[in-house]
Amino acid sequence: MENLSKLLNINNSDLAKALRLGLHGLRAELEEALKTASSDPGISVCQEVLRELNHLLSTAPRQENQIPETVLSSELPWEDVFEPVPEQENAAITGELKLIHLRDAFLTDTQLSEYLGELQLHSTNDADLWNEIQLNLLRVPATVANFWQQRAAVLAAEAGAMEDKHSLIKLPFSSDEVLYPGLEGTVPASGLCLSEKSPPASDIQGGILDGDLYFLQKVVSTCIKFIELDSSLYHALKSVDAFGVRPLNSEPDSSKYIAALIDRFRRAQAAEENPDPAVILRARIDLDEAIHSLVYLPPVDRDTSWWGKLQQECRRTLVAKARQYNVQIRPLWGHYADVCTWSKDDLELDTGGIRGEVSACLRVYAKIKNEVMLGRVLFRSLR
Repeated sequence: MENLSKLLNINNSDLAKALRLGLHGLRAELEEALKTASSDPGISVCQEVLRELNHLLSTAPRQENQIPETVLSSELPWEDVFEPVPEQENAAITGELKLIHLRDAFLTDTQLSEYLGELQLHSTNDADLWNEIQLNLLRVPATVANFWQQRAAVLAAEAGAMEDKHSLIKLPFSSDEVLYPGLEGTVPASGLCLSEKSPPASDIQGGILDGDLYFLQKVVSTCIKFIELDSSLYHALKSVDAFGVRPLNSEPDSSKYIAALIDRFRRAQAAEENPDPAVILRARIDLDEAIHSLVYLPPVDRDTSWWGKLQQECRRTLVAKARQYNVQIRPLWGHYADVCTWSKDDLELDTGGIRGEVSACLRVYAKIKNEVMLGRVLFRSLR
């Protein structure tokens, strides 16, 4: 390994760049092969080889303008991939962050800005930075998120950090899923996963639930935990604040929203004992509104992002409950001019989505018996 290390450490060398790319490819192939090599006699030696490769790649200097093959994309022009952030902004943290190249690449990706707006990363240490970036990826379409999760792993590996799928923060949910891994090595960082065994929030425990109420209990618990983890969340729940979209990064604002969310879940749970279907549906619509009022700015894509899919799954339980009682509800989407007669107290945004269209349906329109229940939306202004 001595001569490999010497070549890798030669600055401005095309041969060093070629070797580095080759070692990245070799490492990826070996890692992939290990996943299916459950009884191979070479497993332990292969693991040692991977450790040596990780050490080699982490100690070698980064070559100027070098881009590993595994992070190339036809959607990303070469000049944009590692476009430097302003020197003044970099100077404060360059000496502290091992993941500085990951941070720079993330901030200068123009495709991400389409979904995340004018993105800023506020983390001042590597562990927080890893989590901040990964939480942002839960807001973007799955294809973009998958690409960036792979790219983040490569850039973290260059800094000597390897993915760790065991050090995970567990969120209560109705199934198990790793949302993103943690890191070990030069950058210890936790990951995030959904866990069926993780108990729901203490304020909504009690009683044995099944079906959609069990699912919604876990979703509400996950929402509460996300507010603690992600300072970039907002809420637009009218009963808490009727006049705007409010950030949840302060304790008073988050406490008010969480209290309202818990209250609506409890009322939905209690309503199940009522023989009147109208009472049950009103409580479910209120709960659905509270869950959908937990938003990002700009709002997430409802069909392709992890967050959007989660909220859509919640709304499907409401649609199913309405059909059970032969009641029609209408989620409000499309041109705002076409749906505004079905809604009230809507909020206008100047970011995200398509101008003149609904960005988020906070509350569905419903007609229960003779009672009309208007919906509520966020929409992008035409200006």
